[in-house]
Amino acid sequence: MDSDILIYIQEYIRNDVLTPFMIMLTHTGDYGALALAVMFILLIIKKTRRLGHVVAFSLLIESVITNVILKNLVARTRPYEIIEDLILLIEEQKDFSFPSGHAGITFAFAGAMLFSFMYGVKGFEKCKRNSIIVLVVLLYAELLAFSRLYVGVHYPTDVFAGMLIGIASGFAAYFIEKKVGNAWERRGSRKPAEV
Repeated sequence: MDSDILIYIQEYIRNDVLTPFMIMLTHTGDYGALALAVMFILLIIKKTRRLGHVVAFSLLIESVITNVILKNLVARTRPYEIIEDLILLIEEQKDFSFPSGHAGITFAFAGAMLFSFMYGVKGFEKCKRNSIIVLVVLLYAELLAFSRLYVGVHYPTDVFAGMLIGIASGFAAYFIEKKVGNAWERRGSRKPAEV
Protein backbone atom coordinates (compact mmCIF):
# COMPACT_ATOMS: atom_id res chain seq x y z
CA MET A 1 0.00 0.00 0.00
CA ASP A 2 2.80 2.45 0.97
CA SER A 3 4.61 1.75 -2.30
CA ASP A 4 1.41 2.03 -4.36
CA ILE A 5 0.73 5.52 -2.99
CA LEU A 6 4.22 6.73 -3.92
CA ILE A 7 3.92 5.31 -7.43
CA TYR A 8 0.45 6.90 -7.76
CA ILE A 9 1.88 10.30 -6.76
CA GLN A 10 4.71 9.86 -9.27
CA GLU A 11 2.39 8.82 -12.11
CA TYR A 12 -0.59 11.13 -11.56
CA ILE A 13 0.37 14.10 -9.38
CA ARG A 14 3.97 14.98 -10.25
CA ASN A 15 4.20 17.58 -13.00
CA ASP A 16 6.60 20.20 -14.36
CA VAL A 17 4.81 23.09 -12.64
CA LEU A 18 4.50 21.50 -9.17
CA THR A 19 7.90 19.80 -8.99
CA PRO A 20 10.14 22.90 -8.52
CA PHE A 21 7.77 24.19 -5.81
CA MET A 22 7.74 20.83 -3.98
CA ILE A 23 11.54 20.54 -4.12
CA MET A 24 11.94 24.06 -2.71
CA LEU A 25 9.26 23.43 -0.08
CA THR A 26 10.77 20.14 1.11
CA HIS A 27 14.17 21.83 1.59
CA THR A 28 12.63 24.47 3.89
CA GLY A 29 12.38 21.66 6.47
CA ASP A 30 16.07 20.67 6.26
CA TYR A 31 17.63 20.44 9.73
CA GLY A 32 14.54 22.13 11.18
CA ALA A 33 16.27 25.43 10.30
CA LEU A 34 13.11 27.43 9.63
CA ALA A 35 11.40 26.23 12.84
CA LEU A 36 14.57 26.95 14.84
CA ALA A 37 14.90 30.44 13.37
CA VAL A 38 11.30 31.31 14.29
CA MET A 39 11.81 29.77 17.75
CA PHE A 40 14.82 32.05 18.40
CA ILE A 41 12.87 35.11 17.26
CA LEU A 42 10.01 34.19 19.62
CA LEU A 43 12.48 33.72 22.50
CA ILE A 44 14.18 37.07 21.87
CA ILE A 45 10.94 39.09 21.94
CA LYS A 46 9.79 39.43 25.55
CA LYS A 47 6.07 39.39 24.69
CA THR A 48 6.33 36.04 22.85
CA ARG A 49 8.96 34.39 25.07
CA ARG A 50 6.53 31.90 26.63
CA LEU A 51 5.35 30.83 23.17
CA GLY A 52 9.03 30.46 22.26
CA HIS A 53 9.47 28.15 25.25
CA VAL A 54 6.57 25.96 24.07
CA VAL A 55 8.09 25.77 20.58
CA ALA A 56 11.56 24.99 21.99
CA PHE A 57 10.26 22.18 24.23
CA SER A 58 8.23 20.81 21.33
CA LEU A 59 11.19 20.73 18.92
CA LEU A 60 13.40 19.14 21.58
CA ILE A 61 10.88 16.40 22.44
CA GLU A 62 10.24 15.61 18.76
CA SER A 63 13.94 15.51 17.89
CA VAL A 64 14.77 13.10 20.70
CA ILE A 65 11.87 10.76 19.88
CA THR A 66 12.43 10.82 16.11
CA ASN A 67 16.16 11.27 15.51
CA VAL A 68 17.70 9.75 18.62
CA ILE A 69 15.30 6.88 19.36
CA LEU A 70 12.96 5.78 16.55
CA LYS A 71 15.04 6.29 13.38
CA ASN A 72 17.85 4.15 14.80
CA LEU A 73 15.55 1.63 16.45
CA VAL A 74 13.38 0.97 13.39
CA ALA A 75 16.17 1.53 10.81
CA ARG A 76 13.77 1.53 7.85
CA THR A 77 15.34 1.76 4.40
CA ARG A 78 14.31 4.70 2.19
CA PRO A 79 11.65 3.94 -0.44
CA TYR A 80 13.81 4.95 -3.42
CA GLU A 81 16.26 2.20 -2.45
CA ILE A 82 13.53 -0.47 -2.55
CA ILE A 83 10.85 0.58 -5.05
CA GLU A 84 12.35 -0.08 -8.45
CA ASP A 85 10.20 2.35 -10.46
CA LEU A 86 10.35 5.25 -7.98
CA ILE A 87 12.32 8.24 -9.28
CA LEU A 88 14.03 10.31 -6.57
CA LEU A 89 13.68 14.07 -7.15
CA ILE A 90 16.23 15.29 -4.60
CA GLU A 91 19.55 14.08 -3.21
CA GLU A 92 19.74 10.77 -1.32
CA GLN A 93 19.12 11.12 2.40
CA LYS A 94 21.78 10.17 4.96
CA ASP A 95 19.55 8.75 7.68
CA PHE A 96 16.79 6.16 7.98
CA SER A 97 13.25 6.63 6.73
CA PHE A 98 10.94 6.05 9.73
CA PRO A 99 9.60 8.38 11.02
CA SER A 100 9.87 11.49 8.85
CA GLY A 101 11.94 14.08 10.68
CA HIS A 102 10.75 16.84 8.35
CA ALA A 103 7.10 16.05 9.06
CA GLY A 104 7.86 15.62 12.75
CA ILE A 105 9.65 18.93 13.23
CA THR A 106 7.12 20.98 11.27
CA PHE A 107 4.17 19.38 13.05
CA ALA A 108 5.94 19.86 16.41
CA PHE A 109 6.18 23.55 15.57
CA ALA A 110 2.59 23.65 14.29
CA GLY A 111 1.37 21.68 17.32
CA ALA A 112 3.12 24.08 19.70
CA MET A 113 1.43 27.03 17.98
CA LEU A 114 -1.96 25.31 17.85
CA PHE A 115 -2.11 24.24 21.51
CA SER A 116 -0.70 27.57 22.68
CA PHE A 117 -3.49 29.29 20.76
CA MET A 118 -6.25 26.87 21.83
CA TYR A 119 -5.41 26.79 25.53
CA GLY A 120 -3.78 30.19 25.81
CA VAL A 121 -0.21 31.17 26.45
CA LYS A 122 0.99 34.60 27.50
CA GLY A 123 1.80 36.68 24.42
CA PHE A 124 -0.26 34.55 22.02
CA GLU A 125 -3.85 35.40 22.86
CA LYS A 126 -6.93 34.28 20.95
CA CYS A 127 -7.56 36.81 18.22
CA LYS A 128 -8.19 36.81 14.48
CA ARG A 129 -4.55 37.59 13.61
CA ASN A 130 -3.19 34.70 15.70
CA SER A 131 -5.82 32.31 14.33
CA ILE A 132 -4.63 33.14 10.80
CA ILE A 133 -1.01 32.55 11.85
CA VAL A 134 -1.95 29.11 13.24
CA LEU A 135 -3.84 28.19 10.06
CA VAL A 136 -0.90 29.23 7.86
CA VAL A 137 1.55 27.22 10.00
CA LEU A 138 -0.72 24.15 9.86
CA LEU A 139 -1.10 24.47 6.09
CA TYR A 140 2.68 24.79 5.71
CA ALA A 141 3.22 21.67 7.85
CA GLU A 142 0.72 19.66 5.79
CA LEU A 143 2.25 20.75 2.47
CA LEU A 144 5.78 20.03 3.67
CA ALA A 145 4.73 16.57 4.88
CA PHE A 146 3.19 15.84 1.46
CA SER A 147 6.35 17.13 -0.26
CA ARG A 148 8.32 14.30 1.39
CA LEU A 149 6.12 11.81 -0.47
CA TYR A 150 6.19 13.84 -3.66
CA VAL A 151 10.00 13.88 -3.89
CA GLY A 152 10.18 10.16 -3.03
CA VAL A 153 12.16 10.15 0.21
CA HIS A 154 9.49 8.76 2.58
CA TYR A 155 6.71 6.22 2.74
CA PRO A 156 3.26 7.54 3.75
CA THR A 157 3.53 5.71 7.09
CA ASP A 158 6.83 7.53 7.79
CA VAL A 159 5.14 10.87 7.23
CA PHE A 160 2.01 9.96 9.18
CA ALA A 161 4.12 8.80 12.15
CA GLY A 162 6.15 12.02 11.99
CA MET A 163 2.95 14.07 12.01
CA LEU A 164 1.60 12.22 15.06
CA ILE A 165 4.89 12.52 16.96
CA GLY A 166 5.06 16.22 16.11
CA ILE A 167 1.51 16.96 17.28
CA ALA A 168 2.04 14.91 20.47
CA SER A 169 5.30 16.80 21.11
CA GLY A 170 3.49 20.12 20.74
CA PHE A 171 0.79 18.97 23.15
CA ALA A 172 3.31 17.76 25.76
CA ALA A 173 5.43 20.90 25.36
CA TYR A 174 2.48 23.19 26.02
CA PHE A 175 1.71 21.52 29.36
CA ILE A 176 5.38 21.30 30.38
CA GLU A 177 5.90 25.00 29.65
CA LYS A 178 2.67 25.95 31.41
CA LYS A 179 3.73 24.13 34.58
CA VAL A 180 7.33 25.36 34.51
CA GLY A 181 6.47 28.86 33.25
CA ASN A 182 3.77 29.46 35.86
CA ALA A 183 6.06 28.23 38.65
CA TRP A 184 8.85 30.48 37.35
CA GLU A 185 6.53 33.50 37.21
CA ARG A 186 5.27 32.84 40.75
CA ARG A 187 8.85 32.58 41.98
CA GLY A 188 9.81 35.81 40.18
CA SER A 189 6.82 37.72 41.55
CA ARG A 190 7.61 36.93 45.18
CA LYS A 191 9.00 39.95 46.95
CA PRO A 192 12.01 39.45 49.19
CA ALA A 193 11.10 39.43 52.87
CA GLU A 194 11.77 42.72 54.62
CA VAL A 195 14.37 42.64 57.36
